[in-house]
Amino acid sequence: MNCATCREALSARMDGEPEPVPETATDQHLRGCADCRSWQARATALTRTLRVRPAVSPPDLAPAVLAAAPAPRQPGRWTRAALVAVATTQLALGIAQLVGVAPASAHGGHDEPMGGHLFNESTAWNLALAVGMLWAALRARTVAGLLPVLTGFLVVLGGFSVHDLIVGAVPFARVASHVPLVIGLGLLYALHRQQRLPAPSSPDRTAVPVLRSTDAA
Repeated sequence: MNCATCREALSARMDGEPEPVPETATDQHLRGCADCRSWQARATALTRTLRVRPAVSPPDLAPAVLAAAPAPRQPGRWTRAALVAVATTQLALGIAQLVGVAPASAHGGHDEPMGGHLFNESTAWNLALAVGMLWAALRARTVAGLLPVLTGFLVVLGGFSVHDLIVGAVPFARVASHVPLVIGLGLLYALHRQQRLPAPSSPDRTAVPVLRSTDAA
């Protein structure tokens, strides 16, 4: 066996590949050839250097990424504040109705059993709507669930209010007490629309350092 064949066999052995000649022949030549033993030592050291590299800590990119990321969008801060004010007003009206501050004509026959029950239902509904608007102001994701309820209620209530005003069954002051609900509905639609707006445009990503393969070398 010559040196070229021996070194080819040694290279295949280091790579875990089949040797072109029997292993015994390679080992026998290696024992009698100092040049091949020296070549094997250098090749083994080079292979170990290529395969085993020291662990290098990459640069910490977290501060730069967080600095370049857009701030979380908080839609409708002023809309929420206005909705809280409207909900508080509606809550005060409901409590006033509950304790009897509202005029008797506002609930239509409070002395009759049926009228008293309708009055209780009306009071509970007004208070529930106030709580719903307040909750929607604090948890804007719940706005979509309240919109169809309040919209349907005001559509039906508007028809009855117009009829009652025409026939003189209710004073204008009572109908005007529903204005906070109308304003609240408008604020709910505005908050819902603001939530669906696209997020702010992405910042300049060139400000974030890019980790290249040479950085870890």
